Amino acid sequence: MKKLFFVVLTLSFSAGIFAQTPDTEIRLPTDIYAEGGNHHVQGIALDREKGYMYFSFTTQFIKTDLAGRVLGTIDKIQGHLGAMVFNPEDRKVYASLECKDDAIGAGLSGFAKGRSLFYVAIIDVDKVLSVGMDSEDNEAFQVVCIREAGKDYAAKVNVGGKMLDHRYGCSGIDGVTIAPRLGKASGRQFLYVAYGIYGDTTRTDNDNQILLRYRFCQLRKYAGTVRFGTFSEAGPAKPAEKIFIPTGNTRYGVQNMAYDPASRCLFLAVYPGSKPHLPNYSTFTVDFRTGSIQGSYFKWGATGICPAGDGLWYISENGSLDGKQNTHARLYRWTGIPDNPFERF
Repeated sequence: MKKLFFVVLTLSFSAGIFAQTPDTEIRLPTDIYAEGGNHHVQGIALDREKGYMYFSFTTQFIKTDLAGRVLGTIDKIQGHLGAMVFNPEDRKVYASLECKDDAIGAGLSGFAKGRSLFYVAIIDVDKVLSVGMDSEDNEAFQVVCIREAGKDYAAKVNVGGKMLDHRYGCSGIDGVTIAPRLGKASGRQFLYVAYGIYGDTTRTDNDNQILLRYRFCQLRKYAGTVRFGTFSEAGPAKPAEKIFIPTGNTRYGVQNMAYDPASRCLFLAVYPGSKPHLPNYSTFTVDFRTGSIQGSYFKWGATGICPAGDGLWYISENGSLDGKQNTHARLYRWTGIPDNPFERF
């Protein structure tokens, strides 16, 4: 089932839509630091119940406490581990994972040899107990194939009389989040997976963000461990729903996204596009009740964004030092100001 939003992008925001409490301000640190290796941070996730923070550094998953002390890692991840979200219901992290034979996959999944497949990695965080765990044959690290994205990536389509690669400009997947069904304020929760979309300024079919909605039981049914050098194609044939959000084109689609139950809004962090007739925002807010979309400009978020509760957010500010990639997950509050939508706490 496909659903297309028909809405108008605006720059009007409602300030103060989030609540905060002094109690939260005391409990949560304002900065959680993590350091990876050669590859930059791709996503962050907060486990507020246990006081853990999770980081994706492309080929490495890192588990820390809220002081930034490393408690465990999964290394040698085959492919490109991207954005992620923590599910407190089953205590697992769900992350995008791309195995691609292209410029992005070079050096990460060289075994691909002409094939490109896309996965959701399901990480059992309570089994990540030591540093340097291997991702192969590890029950803590399972994957399920997102076959819908693979079909769109591999497709050749007619756009304006020209045959082009990649339906909708699909480059794979990246952003993931957990949210109720579109149009519902609450209720059953689903996993949403966002497409990466090429920033081709010459085509007209790549101006939507595309989200796939999955039931968790759909994904768990097919999840299995990883065997290096092989491709598993086990996964649902189709998502429960395919949603098109007309934000205008962005470079590589949704980098990170997060649903905030307090505002009932979905936040999309992107690399701005380059089409001259579009505003090319870096952040979008989608009201899950009405489908309305608002755009704004903000420097951070593309390498990690997650709600911390009570109207606060952790947002990744990535950098490097002495040849190693790092990030500061800093505490922010939403301001509602278009030119400065998040304010560092």
